[in-house]
Amino acid sequence: MKLTVFGATGGVGGEIVRQALATGHEVTAVVRDPARLSATGAGLEVFRADLKDPESLRGAVAGRDAVLSGLGARKKADAGIAAELTRSVVRAMEAEGMRRLVVVSAAPVGPPAERQPVIDRIAGSLVSRILKAVYDDLRVMEAELARSATDWTSVRPPRLQDKPATGVYRRVVGGTPAGGRFIGRADVAHAMLATIDDLATVKQGVGVAY
Repeated sequence: MKLTVFGATGGVGGEIVRQALATGHEVTAVVRDPARLSATGAGLEVFRADLKDPESLRGAVAGRDAVLSGLGARKKADAGIAAELTRSVVRAMEAEGMRRLVVVSAAPVGPPAERQPVIDRIAGSLVSRILKAVYDDLRVMEAELARSATDWTSVRPPRLQDKPATGVYRRVVGGTPAGGRFIGRADVAHAMLATIDDLATVKQGVGVAY
């Protein structure tokens, strides 16, 4: 497939690029600074663009099979960036008639897990208060996706870890895995790539966790 990846220099986005190339996909990595892109390989195209300008992104999404986004705030001070930049991506896709979009979000944006342990509910409530601005940004992003013409899927992980991909994790379409506290960035990327052809996930949030 021909894939476009936004946030390709980030933890999840970089993993998407590497895994997609390793499995034979053609990948267009959209970046502001090509020097920060660590992934290499046959099938990789580097597309430099202003992520705040939808017009500059149209060439990156035209004619692709799917778009994947690892865009998001890396710290509280960046809150607002997920909604703003994803809005540009969506507008570029709509202008080009491109539909399939898979984005990374976060578990607290989804519904609470059924039978969630008390300690997890308490911890989750505390983290949600601390990172309220970040999660509110992601809620705005998801609300805009819901209003868009794209066939979107939002993958919602809990706390992220740096560890190799295992391909072994729980996934709940429209929900949140109970007791899911962690997942590796590489496995989030794996889940996002696996979601592309899964029609059951279109216009759905998908909770993933170990």
